[in-house]
Amino acid sequence: MSRVERARELQDRAKKFALRIIRAFARLPKSEEARVLGRQFLRSGTSVAANYRAACRARSAADFISKISVVTEEADETLFWLELVVEAKLVRAETLAPLIAECGELLRIFSASLATAKANR
Repeated sequence: MSRVERARELQDRAKKFALRIIRAFARLPKSEEARVLGRQFLRSGTSVAANYRAACRARSAADFISKISVVTEEADETLFWLELVVEAKLVRAETLAPLIAECGELLRIFSASLATAKANR
């Protein structure tokens, strides 16, 4: 598989993750706490896909590193908010476990990509 094909596959995966984030937000309880935390993971979770798409269009290695750094930060932030929703007992752990697992995997992928880009600089 070529680098472009891998990037396209990861873009699709990140977009599917964003859609899952939107659905998870829609299913949250209607409490104020859930609404506040939900908006946080909605923003950061959908940002992962948008910012990765931008990173794929970077004009230079430095631009890619800058943009993939943002993707990594947003994925990590999303993971934090999802964990907080569970730990605050707003949603059962089993409900968000697959989404948390996917977020963790994406975070590892983007972190590895960032490390590789920095090493190749």
